[in-house]
Amino acid sequence: MQTFLTTLSQISYLFLLIGAGFAIMKLCKLPAVATNVLSKLVSTLFMPALILTNFMENFTVERISSAWPYALAGIIVVTLSIAFALIVSRFSARDSYRRKIHSYCLAFSNFGFMGTAVVSTLMPELFMSYLILCTPMWVVNYSWAIPALLIPSEKTKGFSFKNLLNPLFIAMIIGIIIGMTRLPIPSFLEVSIDSLSKCMSPSTMLLTGMCVAKIDIKRVLKIKSIYVLSALRLLIIPSIFLLVLLVHKFDYGVSLCALSVLSMPLGLNGVVIPESHGQDTSEASGMAIVSHLASALTIPLMFTLFDLIM
Repeated sequence: MQTFLTTLSQISYLFLLIGAGFAIMKLCKLPAVATNVLSKLVSTLFMPALILTNFMENFTVERISSAWPYALAGIIVVTLSIAFALIVSRFSARDSYRRKIHSYCLAFSNFGFMGTAVVSTLMPELFMSYLILCTPMWVVNYSWAIPALLIPSEKTKGFSFKNLLNPLFIAMIIGIIIGMTRLPIPSFLEVSIDSLSKCMSPSTMLLTGMCVAKIDIKRVLKIKSIYVLSALRLLIIPSIFLLVLLVHKFDYGVSLCALSVLSMPLGLNGVVIPESHGQDTSEASGMAIVSHLASALTIPLMFTLFDLIM
């Protein structure tokens, strides 16, 4: 019951801000360029600040050395998730752009906003371990996934070192250096970065609502791939993991943190990053709405099944 209420609370908060973004775009008749401006702020300022804060606080020698099983589990989860996503996306769409969006959304759940909220509320004793498990996913996300799958490139295909020269990856590297060396930074700078990082979640949800306001919702909700990918993300992927646990029991804490990542809805970066580059976000917006609504039921279901198995 507590899991359901916590998930419902986060879903309500998310959709309240999405609704606010939708209303602002419709009622205030903002120009279409407004979403591009906000998405640029998110991708070049708010998101890098959040990345920098996370790595400065969590990427320390002490935490990595003491929680290596969680870091190893994170590497395994992100590797298998990417492999699964790349295979499925080959059959889910014909054009390259949609395949990349599908690959990203299947490989990376909303383990940041939704995942941290659920774990910190329901399992506070595992919260820091959960962050360690997520560290490999953050590294791969900002060093390869976003540049290669979400940022359009006319001259390169797939991975390119040029793609790494973006605010997200640079913020991650700086955060790793500060975290590992415990390099002191001025208090005013730390407060400024923290304040900007707190703008990330609400801005992302407002932006999603604004993007939804620009599309034909009835048409978008008829796209079959939205429901197929949502089902894969919310039901099939975590169910496969639970079946593995039936065969072989792993450490309880590591398994629970891994499930917390695998059972979250589709991430919102598939909307934010393409929008900042002027790409079509209709399908991604539809997937975000459908999967987050459905997760209010599927997340408690997966956690309940986990308790029965473990």
